[in-house]
Amino acid sequence: MSQFVEFVVNHWILWSAFFVLLGLLLGGEIQRRRYGIPQVGPNQAIQILNRDGALLLDVREDKELAETGRIPNARHIPLGQLSQRLAELKTGKDKPVVAYCRSGSRSNKAATQLRKAGYTQVYNLAGGILAWENANLPLSRK
Repeated sequence: MSQFVEFVVNHWILWSAFFVLLGLLLGGEIQRRRYGIPQVGPNQAIQILNRDGALLLDVREDKELAETGRIPNARHIPLGQLSQRLAELKTGKDKPVVAYCRSGSRSNKAATQLRKAGYTQVYNLAGGILAWENANLPLSRK
């Protein structure tokens, strides 16, 4: 036991980084479970789009959009502007919304904001546009 304590004391920066990362990972998971945001893969997202006429919401920054393009017919509102621009979604709060970003982290925050704003069918594209690209699905460069 004394060796463990000595190791922790000698490598306190490493342990601090470990606990910060652990907190970030657990915090995201707790938030996801608290608000019950369903995580959907690209194929599930397509089913929701085709079956229910869902709105695709791209919450990446403008620079990212220019670099990789976006999913066709997606509405683009950066995460930092979402709360001020909710009216631009022009969809009923009972209609499904699939949010995405680069990897799925920011879009989970966006989905949580939408849920708090009263949207009832909110989904997060797990893996974001990277998962969409890996599934060889189309992107628009316009």
